[in-house]
Amino acid sequence: MAKKSKEKVKRKSSAVRGSLDYPFLILVIALMGIGLLMLFSASYAAAYYDPKINNATYYFTRQAIFAVAGVSIMFIISFMDYRRFRVLSPLLMIGSIALLILVLIIGKGNFGEKRWIDLGFIQFQPSEIAKVAVIFFFSSMISVNSDKMKTFRYGVLPFVAVLAVIAGLMFLEPHLSGAVLIVGVGAALMWMGGTHWGWFASAIGAAGVAGVAAISFLDYARKRVETYINPFLDPQGDGYQIIQSLYAIGSGGALGLGFGNSRQKYLYLPEAHNDFIFAIVCEELGFIGAVIILALFALLIIRGYWIALHARDKFGSLLAGGITTMVALQTVLNIGVVTGVLPVTGAALPFFSYGGTALLILLAEMGVVLSVSRYIPAKKAG
Repeated sequence: MAKKSKEKVKRKSSAVRGSLDYPFLILVIALMGIGLLMLFSASYAAAYYDPKINNATYYFTRQAIFAVAGVSIMFIISFMDYRRFRVLSPLLMIGSIALLILVLIIGKGNFGEKRWIDLGFIQFQPSEIAKVAVIFFFSSMISVNSDKMKTFRYGVLPFVAVLAVIAGLMFLEPHLSGAVLIVGVGAALMWMGGTHWGWFASAIGAAGVAGVAAISFLDYARKRVETYINPFLDPQGDGYQIIQSLYAIGSGGALGLGFGNSRQKYLYLPEAHNDFIFAIVCEELGFIGAVIILALFALLIIRGYWIALHARDKFGSLLAGGITTMVALQTVLNIGVVTGVLPVTGAALPFFSYGGTALLILLAEMGVVLSVSRYIPAKKAG
C-alpha cells in the first residue's frame, strides 16, 4: 500500500513538471551570444593598449568563461524546484546586507568609490547579490502575507525598512544606479503584491524630495545632472563621456560602420566595453542593428512577464516578475544614459557590458525564471 502511495506521489510530481520555456531560453542565448561578440569588438582596443594587460582578447576571454559557467548554472537551476528557494531568502538577505557593510570597509573602486570586493582570484559587487536578495526576500514575504498587503504593517513597513537599509548602504559607496534599481524592483514587487496605490504616490513625492536633496548635498549627483542638461559645459571633463557616446551613435547612421569598425572604441569613449557598450553597438551595427537588439530585449521582457502571469503560484509569479523587471529597468536605464536621455548613473547593459560575476548572476536569475516556467500548468503553457 505504501509503495503504491509513493508511486502515486512520484507520478503526480513528475506530471507537475513541464519543459523549459524555449522562447525565453532562445532569447537569453541570442542576447548573450550577440553580447559576447559586441564585447569582443568594443573591448579589444582598450585591452591591447592597456600596459597592464596588453592582450586584445583579455576581456572577451574572461567574459566567455563566465558565460559558459553561467549557462551551466542556468540549466542546473532551471531543473530545480524554485519553491525551495523560499527558505534561502532570509539568509540571502542577511548575507547581502553583511557584504554591503563589508564593502564599505575593504571595498575598492576606480574613482574613489567602494563598490567591489576583491578576493584575489575574483572581484564582485555586493550590489549584484543585493538585487537577487531583494527579489527573493520580497517574493517570499508577499506570498506569505498576500491577503494583508494593503495594510501599512504588512504591505509597506517591512519592505520600506529593508529598502532603506540596502539603498542607504549603497548610497555610502556611492552607487546611485544600483540603489535606484533595487528601490525600483522592490516597489514593482510591492505593486504586484497588492500594496495600496496611495503609498506609491507618497513614495514618489518622497523620492522627489530625496532627489533634490541628493543634488543639493552630493557633489557627484549635482555634477551628473548638470552634465545631463548640457554636456558641452565641460566637454573635456564631466561632459566628455556622453559627448563621445553621442558621436559614436551619430556616426553609425542607418546601417553602421560594420562589425569591428568602430572608431570611438580606440580610447575616445571611456568604458566602451562596459556601461557605454550600446554606443559601440549603434556605431558598428547602425540604427537597424540597434533596433533589432532592442526588439530582442523587448521580447525577452514580454516573455518573462508572460511566465510570471502564468506561474503556478504567487511566489513563482513574483520571482519571475521581479527578475524580469530588474532586466527591464537596467536595460532602460543604461540605454537612456548612453543616448543622453537620462543622467549618467553607471548602470550596465544586461548580457552586453563587461562583468563576469554580473553575467554569472544574471544567467542564474534566468535559470530561476526557466524553473518557474517548468511548473506552469500544461493548459497554460505555449
